[in-house]
Parts: sequence; structure tokens; C-alpha cells
Amino acid sequence: MMYDVIVVGGGCAGGSAAVFLAKAGLKTLVLDNDKGQTRRAWIDNHYGLADGVAGPDLVEAGKRQAERLGAEWHIAQVTAVAPLPDGFAVKTEDGQEFQGKQVLLATGAAMSLAEALNLEFTDGREARYPRVVKVDIDGRTSIPGVWAAGILAGVSAHTIITAGHGAHVAVGLISELEGKRHVQHDVLGK
Repeated sequence: MMYDVIVVGGGCAGGSAAVFLAKAGLKTLVLDNDKGQTRRAWIDNHYGLADGVAGPDLVEAGKRQAERLGAEWHIAQVTAVAPLPDGFAVKTEDGQEFQGKQVLLATGAAMSLAEALNLEFTDGREARYPRVVKVDIDGRTSIPGVWAAGILAGVSAHTIITAGHGAHVAVGLISELEGKRHVQHDVLGK
């Protein structure tokens, strides 16, 4: 089966991207290793969560939302991303292989997949992340069809920022596929 987009990483950036991608009707698969930084965090500064939130609860809520909108979500450690004539093969530690037309990397501080793909890197802005994947304003990397979001792409590690960046990159990807700027707005019923 060929997915429209495979998102590698299910933290705030990847989960948020999956929400937007699935809501836009794209066949979306999230491959998450269930080890991200947010799973160890208490978050007191995420807009709209006045009482704070445990990181695992925030990630789980994002997963439920993405699945409700049509994304598939698997717990798996991705070990390789390889180009195909019409997309990419994404391989996991347990021997599975998935195919996608586009890949969105949201692997946090884990750089190994980006390095193996030979993506272009640039200096990071934070001491904790001195090297990040070079992206354009919409999250495109140096390889067509490979996008990067969140910490990997150089944004601040705060959950609200990585979530926003994941959504931003998803909108850029959707816009490219649609050939026009993509907007998602719903209206309350009467």
C-alpha cells in the first residue's frame, strides 16, 4: 500500500502534522518509536491547557485526534528511509516496510535518519541542538518529497512551538500537492 505521507515521529510536531494531513484527506501513516522527549515532560506553558498537562497525555491526545481524522498510527522504530521511483520506502526495526509518496521527518533531536538520507544540515540556534536539518520556509529539505518539522528542523523544543511547526509544515506539504495555499477552517454549527 502506498501512503500519501509517512510521518516519522509522533510527538507534538509529528502528531500535529498528522492531524492536518489526515484532515486534508491524505492517506497518512505515523510511525512513532514511543520514546520522544515530550513523554518525559510536564508542560505548564502550552496555550489552552490552563492546568498544565503531562507530556504523555498530550501526545496521546494528539494520537487520538489524528486517528479520529483518519491517520494510521503504529509504534515502530524506523531504521531507514530509501528513495523509490514514485516515493520512499520506510523500514522499521521489526522488518516491516511501508511506502509513501512523501515523508515528513519529526524525529526531535534524533538526526540519524536525516544523516543517512544525506540531507543538508545547518547550524542550530540552541546550544542543545547545534546542528539541524536545513529547511525552507515550508519545511522542504534538500531532497524533494522529504520534509522536516520540529526540533529536527531547528525550532524551539517547547511543545506549543513544535506542534505549531508540525502543522505549518503539513500545510506547506498539502499546499504543494494541491497547487494552491491550503487552509483548514471549520465553523461552529448553529
